[in-house]
Amino acid sequence: MRGARGGLWSRLIPPFPRGAARQRWLRSQATFLSFFLPAAILLIVLVVYPVVATLTLSFVDGNGRFAGLHNYQTVIGSPDTFNPGCLERGPPCGSLINNLIWIGIHLPLTLFVGLFIAVLLQNVRGGSVVKSLIFLGMVTPLIVIGVILRFILEAPIGLAPAFFGWLGIKSLAVNWLVTPNTLLLGLILGTVWSWTGFSMIVYSAGLTTIPKDYFEAARVDGATEWQVFRKITWPLLRPVTLVIVTMTLLWELKLFDIVIGATNSQGGVGGAADVLALQMYRYFFIIDYNSAAVVATLLTIFTLVVALALFRRFLNLPRRRKPGRAWLFGWMRRRAPVGGEPPAQDSS
Repeated sequence: MRGARGGLWSRLIPPFPRGAARQRWLRSQATFLSFFLPAAILLIVLVVYPVVATLTLSFVDGNGRFAGLHNYQTVIGSPDTFNPGCLERGPPCGSLINNLIWIGIHLPLTLFVGLFIAVLLQNVRGGSVVKSLIFLGMVTPLIVIGVILRFILEAPIGLAPAFFGWLGIKSLAVNWLVTPNTLLLGLILGTVWSWTGFSMIVYSAGLTTIPKDYFEAARVDGATEWQVFRKITWPLLRPVTLVIVTMTLLWELKLFDIVIGATNSQGGVGGAADVLALQMYRYFFIIDYNSAAVVATLLTIFTLVVALALFRRFLNLPRRRKPGRAWLFGWMRRRAPVGGEPPAQDSS
């Protein structure tokens, strides 16, 4: 273990500096701590401690005793969170299902509408002016958008009921805010314009990074515009799509302002438009901190799972092959004859 320089320990850890070198080392450490400690303290106070406290609250009861998964079973089993009976009887479906419905409709609409506008206005004179007008929805406060949607969807002054009444569609010429079957859909469609500006701007920036030589070479070879888009534009916009999908999902999971601005703290009539963040808000204000912590933890888990899955999918990260499957493939290769033919099966 010992060598010419005094052993393994002295080689792994350098000797403490002395004299002038010691003073320089102390000054460098003081400079480092002066930058590191304030950021570390803020991180611990504003991030680490709230996360630990929230996790702790989700596993204890009102008296501070450990409750295991009882709080999670209570919240997830509540019809306010998950109500599968809505498939037969209609809304409300619960905050969790409403969030999933919001993601399933809002995400593809904002993604592809923004991409369509970005590609359409890519080489159009004055396209920047149109993009600026579309982007106004992103800089409008969400609570203001909720109030605007109230005036759009509410009868008899709303534009949506008047428009469908003019078309003669009586089932949609109603007050959307007090009709459970139309409330959630109206809020989802009404917020598409507010988030389309984000995907449009990010896709417009991504299009500028693609060399124009690719498009010119494809058109010279006789490729149609659809083939250029499918073979060049869309594959090269994959990193941009990752950013848009991730940011949109994060926004959809923490929906709060628009729903409470357009409806109320209950998520509208019977909770037809209730979402997880609004449910957490209600639990907090009725002093049910444990249930509020459960909803906050679920939102965090959903966000992490979605983000990890998207990064693996869009960045093409390699997946580890299961040992059992690798052993099975190796055994089959060893059993196969030299010519590559599979072993004959006994017909008897």
